[in-house]
Amino acid sequence: MEIWKAIIVGIVQGLAEFLPISSSGHIVLTQYLLGIREVGGVHHPDLSFEIILHLGTLVSVLIFFRRSLWALTESLYKKEMVEERKMILWLGLATLPAVVAALLFKDFFDAAPGKPVLVSALLIVTGLILFVPRLLKGGAAKVGLKSSVIMGIGQAMAILPGISRSGSTIAAGLVSGVKAEKAAEFSFLMSIPAIAGGFVLTMKDQMEATGSFAEAFRSCFNTPYLMGALAAAAVGLFAIYVVMGAVKRGKLEYFSYYCFAAGIAGMLYFRSGAVS
Repeated sequence: MEIWKAIIVGIVQGLAEFLPISSSGHIVLTQYLLGIREVGGVHHPDLSFEIILHLGTLVSVLIFFRRSLWALTESLYKKEMVEERKMILWLGLATLPAVVAALLFKDFFDAAPGKPVLVSALLIVTGLILFVPRLLKGGAAKVGLKSSVIMGIGQAMAILPGISRSGSTIAAGLVSGVKAEKAAEFSFLMSIPAIAGGFVLTMKDQMEATGSFAEAFRSCFNTPYLMGALAAAAVGLFAIYVVMGAVKRGKLEYFSYYCFAAGIAGMLYFRSGAVS
């Protein structure tokens, strides 16, 4: 892969992983447009590239939420930090729906990226989801048992490329009565096990494809892939700041207009057979 293509995909990954516009959908469509994937033929995902991009965006969220993550770590050995230990429990519960969905419907989720028209249509669905914050300003509740499960279901839906993980989880938090800022923070903390889990599963697939962990590991670390990962990490950090600011100002639905435009354009473009 050319370095410039890797950097472009990395920038898209960094922006779309945290902006509520669906990273998986944008990565699929961007790679089609750059000729990295096929439309008329067999779907060939680049597992090594996906692995290294996941690591890039994981770094950005770890940097932004380093204080919160340190507090969660401290709570494991400080008895007085009860709320932080509860947060770990809620994060675990919120992760379960996506794990169950990924295991039960793996073939369905794996096939979806090979259908760019469907991915484009799901971007329109994301646009509709992003109007929820405008209709529901959220309550004053903290994240708890009910809200963590509901947000977890929203995250499970976002396994489909085209459905935004951050958008669906924040909207789910507002539906369950969580304060907007708390829903956004929890959504991003949820992304850590989600991204890490995606990394592990993709590495497993790559190990099966290459025959060993050493080969799978070696295939991820070349100059283009590393440049893409660095771009994803830097742009991802910027994207988190943008989303947190938009949530605080109650402007999350602004991203819906982009999703509508991108989804409609994608459907028209790919239905016309422009990419083959």
